Amino acid sequence: MTLQTEDDAVRMSTQPRPVPVAGRGDLFGPLRTGWRQLTSMRTALLLLFLLALAAVPGGFLPQRQVNPLRVTQYLADHRTVGPLMDRLQLFDVFSSAWFAAVYLLLFVSLAGCLLPRTRLHLRALRSKPPRVPAGLTRLPASTSWETDAAPDDVVVAAEQLLRSWRVVRRGDGLSAEKGYLRETGNLLFHISLVLLLVGIALGAFRGFKGTVLVKEGQGFSNTVISYDDIHPGRRFDPGTLVPLTVKLDDFAATYGPDGKALTFDARVHWGTRAVTTAYDIRVNHPLHVGAAKVYLIGHGYAPHVVVRNPRGDVVDDRRVPCLPQDSQFLSKCVIKVGDTGGQQLGFRGVLTPTTVTDAGGRVASVAPALTRPFLTLVAFQGDLGYDGGTPQSVYSLDTTAMKPLDGGRAHALPPGGLFRLPDGSSLTYVGTDEWATFQVTQDPGKGLALLASVGMVGGLLLSLFVRRRRVWLRAGAAPASGRTVVEVGGLARTDPETFRTEFDSLVERLRTTPGAGG
Repeated sequence: MTLQTEDDAVRMSTQPRPVPVAGRGDLFGPLRTGWRQLTSMRTALLLLFLLALAAVPGGFLPQRQVNPLRVTQYLADHRTVGPLMDRLQLFDVFSSAWFAAVYLLLFVSLAGCLLPRTRLHLRALRSKPPRVPAGLTRLPASTSWETDAAPDDVVVAAEQLLRSWRVVRRGDGLSAEKGYLRETGNLLFHISLVLLLVGIALGAFRGFKGTVLVKEGQGFSNTVISYDDIHPGRRFDPGTLVPLTVKLDDFAATYGPDGKALTFDARVHWGTRAVTTAYDIRVNHPLHVGAAKVYLIGHGYAPHVVVRNPRGDVVDDRRVPCLPQDSQFLSKCVIKVGDTGGQQLGFRGVLTPTTVTDAGGRVASVAPALTRPFLTLVAFQGDLGYDGGTPQSVYSLDTTAMKPLDGGRAHALPPGGLFRLPDGSSLTYVGTDEWATFQVTQDPGKGLALLASVGMVGGLLLSLFVRRRRVWLRAGAAPASGRTVVEVGGLARTDPETFRTEFDSLVERLRTTPGAGG
């Protein structure tokens, strides 16, 4: 009898057998062929690679879900290519249509691939080890010897030696196998990957992300209208938001001698009722309140300015958030004063935390720490366009209907500095506060995603360290000598180069076992 590589006795894979190609006249043949291609492991790996490739832009470009302020600034700085990238959803990579398409195809491919493999594996777990092949000498590892022990004694001794294996005795033959946990681990890894995709999808459908900029001394409530930017899931219910209020008491950042950031610390008070609790929100140390998490995702400076009209009356007193432009926190900001009693005022400003001035009079910052701050402003007077009914960004100034004052000359103000305008109005740079950007997330799929991640690690460890092995033994009387001939053969699905050493060690132990040796 010739041993075939796909014979049930040696077939050690739960991969479904190939289905014959459909012949002519089979109307559903192309559909079955397409389904088999989609649900093959090769296609699943290709889609997984495409998903990783599709995520690359999310690591290089600012994302609205993480930092909408940087996206706004990026679009303002790249007026030609920025809108095109926005139409391609490159600033919303993980919620884009093309990313969702790859994601859905991967989910279908994995599910279609795993269902038959799981069914076959469960059937294999319930089945007994295959019968002893007729030609043991044809196996990759085999040997034989003669002994004076009775065939029954040899089989019993081998059964005791292989008691940690799944062993079945059939007459004078013995079938043993181990390592099914390897395939279990492989399936567990891929099933956990599917569950991870389900958890992420659940968060995308029913989750919520809201971003808000908060200046020191101010706060926000966990309501939809409180956020500057929101990303609710398609099936998100606002009634599921955790009742929560957060007040930013103080923000502090420390920097090394080279200007590299060392720590960020937002000291807040939070509460769900009248009682509030102090907490320090740091990077990778969010605030957990029920199903909600509050992350610290950004910070910057907010100069305190006071604007007075020609009569000396205060017409504006605010802390203006400035958006950082580089690693040294040179920050741009806009000040709009609509209620002056006369013509409206607008200022374009640059805040430099540690200020230096070059030979041309241009200011720059050489460190992000607030050691020598200056607020450099250019003033405009005219119509801010408030009466047009068109929403305006607080970070941009439209000077179409305005004229520059003082010849458009920039004025650099230290804390306490005064910028007096030609009509008698003035702006005083009182000092500098700080602001922090918080992101509040509610993800109902995070528990499932955590469970799936643990399953993936466990499955990977099983598939890496468990080895699949099969061993057969036959003992029978030799017609010529009357002694017992013992034949042993083995087969390995993985690491066949090391199996020979394991097999030789097993045979040596069997030969030295009392009652079975040669």
